[in-house]
Amino acid sequence: MDLSFTPEEQKFREEIRAWVKENLPKETAHKVHNALELTRDDLQNWAKILGKKGWLGYGWPAKFGGPGWTAVQRHLFEEECALAGAPRIIPFGPVMVAPVIQAFGNEEQQKRFLPGIASGEVWWSQGYSEPGSGSDLASVKTKAERKGDKYIVNGQKTWTTLGQHGDWMFNLVRTSSEGKPQTGISFLLLDMKSPGVTVRPIKLIDGSVEVNEVFFDNVEVPVENLIGEENKGWTYAKHLLSHERTNIADVNRAKRELERLKRIAKQEGVWEDQRFRDEVAKLEIDVVALEMMVLRVLSAATSGKNSLDVAGLLKIRGSEIQQRYSELMMLAGGPYSLPLIREAMEAGWQGNFPGGHPNLAPLASTFFNMRKTTIYGGSNEVQRNIVAQTVLG
Repeated sequence: MDLSFTPEEQKFREEIRAWVKENLPKETAHKVHNALELTRDDLQNWAKILGKKGWLGYGWPAKFGGPGWTAVQRHLFEEECALAGAPRIIPFGPVMVAPVIQAFGNEEQQKRFLPGIASGEVWWSQGYSEPGSGSDLASVKTKAERKGDKYIVNGQKTWTTLGQHGDWMFNLVRTSSEGKPQTGISFLLLDMKSPGVTVRPIKLIDGSVEVNEVFFDNVEVPVENLIGEENKGWTYAKHLLSHERTNIADVNRAKRELERLKRIAKQEGVWEDQRFRDEVAKLEIDVVALEMMVLRVLSAATSGKNSLDVAGLLKIRGSEIQQRYSELMMLAGGPYSLPLIREAMEAGWQGNFPGGHPNLAPLASTFFNMRKTTIYGGSNEVQRNIVAQTVLG
């Protein structure tokens, strides 16, 4: 196994770095490097810039309009974007539902939906979690009853990330109650502007809105929006979840945030504390180990070997690392990182006090937001059970 990059791959990295530097809006990069809130326009503007280049679907094969990059090239692209301060690509369209449409959708669905995803014009949302159906996703109760050439959808989804911006939603719905719970689930594509769809924002502790409740009251969905076969949606959902869990690990963002942690520690005068540096060193070791795990998977994919399905393991380690760097940033900022007043965060209020700096304002918000990472995308407790069963038997 060779984890070093070839000269061709290093040249590819340099080309990506130069392009991102030239095309990434500086204001957006500043927000990302300092954990300031990104607007819908910030996120979609970057998506459209990538879409125009043909890189929003950077993981897509060439037959579907993607660049056809290797696994290593995709990794290098992600790393250079993260280190430059590019926003994370909102994954629901290009990273999650697109591979499902490519693998299980018919040709008409591919022609209809993939171009809007690739261009960044259409914002997709995820309709998976429900009240009482999170890690136990097979227990979803949102019902879709077929009547003629339409499904009538009734039910509720929750924790729908950025659903307030959504144009379309990929939705797990129950079309049968017979047999095992997994066998009665179908995968529908739903227009969120349809009559009967209600989006109710859930305000977080810092006053922002990242997640939502979505209600369906006799929403009509054409049968042609069914992906694959009725009652086979669980198979497609599992295909999608492997992409989601790998995406959550996000080792490249961890590398960027590690450097931010060091800047904050030096700025706040705690870098000379040996015990604090020890904690940063342990975190950095774990980030490097996570990167090595990712590179091992990429090496296996490049050589054509069947790599172990480690999506769950990547999710566990990546999510825990995200929580740890947000905790250490809070420790470095001390009392100046505590206020959770939205107006104060937006105005950089902490900077008005001796020793306080405006870039400490988002730390408490980030800390609390990161509590979710070990829960969403399949809780880490459940993922450990899966890893134990598949690896240890």
